Amino acid sequence: GQGSFPLRMGLSPRDWQALRRRLGEVETPLDGETLTRRRLMAELNATREEERQQLGAWLAQDDLPRDPHIEVVVLAGNAVIPTIDFACRLAARHAVPLLISGGIGHSTSFLYQSVLNDPRYRAIAVRDRAEAHILADIAHQFWAIPREHIVVEDRSTNCGENAHFTRQMLEERGIAHRTGVVIQDPTMQRRTMATFARVWQDAPRAPTWYSTPGCAPVLCNGRDGVTFCGEDSGLWPVGRYLALILGEPPRLADNPQGYGPLG
Repeated sequence: GQGSFPLRMGLSPRDWQALRRRLGEVETPLDGETLTRRRLMAELNATREEERQQLGAWLAQDDLPRDPHIEVVVLAGNAVIPTIDFACRLAARHAVPLLISGGIGHSTSFLYQSVLNDPRYRAIAVRDRAEAHILADIAHQFWAIPREHIVVEDRSTNCGENAHFTRQMLEERGIAHRTGVVIQDPTMQRRTMATFARVWQDAPRAPTWYSTPGCAPVLCNGRDGVTFCGEDSGLWPVGRYLALILGEPPRLADNPQGYGPLG
């Protein structure tokens, strides 16, 4: 009914005034009942914002101890620069192998663009290259990780294949992996951990995989609408981030259609 939408349609005061000027509308006072309804809808929108924050934090599964004992770091190909940096930093600090998993998939173009937009990495060749090779160049050239400590898996095109080919490569090469860390785009971290659990579910002694995306984006309401709080360099556009987290829950079902161990 009348007034059953947020105050200013959820826009910032600045955007609301700009919209009214563009439409040639004159601001008219609201009656008490309409104003109350719109304020309640604005509060509901704020609640939805909190829910998005909770969903984003839940998807970005992070259980990495403060000082872990690890034997390998697995970086799944993605386009989030802070996540990539964290994986390289962690592998370098612990002096353990860095296994990078990623071929050419439907989202590889986002990695190409992220690398080209980064002032440090933009000189690295990206065109028609597998994600793992690009990330291996970053790890070696910018994080001083020796080539012999970098393991490249360049066949996978999705999270399930990341886990499958990672296990295959670790076992074929005899790389110690009783305890390791899996690092992925924050919006896909929980999904990736589910696929690793599924791939190792038949192992007599499955590895202990710690989970961390290396960064935890937080949304806030800025002057021009929803934005990331703090440093946002190397992250997704806000609209893409929201689309990713809202589309993720249906994929996480533990059934034949989902990414859980039974998927």
